[in-house]
Amino acid sequence: MAATFTPAPRPLSARERLLAGYRNMALWTLQGWISMFFIAAGYAKLSEPMDNLVALMSWPAMVSPAFVRGLGIAEIVLALGMLAPLVSWTFGRPLVVVSAAGLVGLEAIMLVVHILGGNAGLAIVNLILLGLTIPVLLGRRA
Repeated sequence: MAATFTPAPRPLSARERLLAGYRNMALWTLQGWISMFFIAAGYAKLSEPMDNLVALMSWPAMVSPAFVRGLGIAEIVLALGMLAPLVSWTFGRPLVVVSAAGLVGLEAIMLVVHILGGNAGLAIVNLILLGLTIPVLLGRRA
C-alpha cells in the first residue's frame, strides 16, 4: 500500500482564534443558562406538590405523578450533562451533544403539548429554550 500524504492543517489567524474564543464563550454561556433553567425545572417537578404543578402547568393533571417526577429527574440529568465538559472535555463533549439532543427533543415535545393545551406562554418559553439549545447542539457537535 502506498502512503498517502495529508497536508497539515493551516494555523488559525489571530482573527480566527479570537472569533473561536467568542464562539466558545457564547456556547458556554448558553450551556450555563440552559443548565440553570432545567435544574430548576427538574427540582420543581421533584419537590413541588402535584397541586402546585397542575396550577402552574395543566399537563401534569393528565399524567401520573411518577411520570412528572421521572421527567424532573431526566431534566436534571440532561442539565448536568450540559456541564460535563467542566469535568473532562474528552468525555464531556459527547455528553454535551447527547444532552443537547435530548433537551431539543424534550423541548419540541413540550412545545407541542403546550400548544395543544392552549398554554401560549409556556409554548413561547419552549421556543426560546429551543433557540438557546439548538446552537449548543450544532456548535458542540462539530
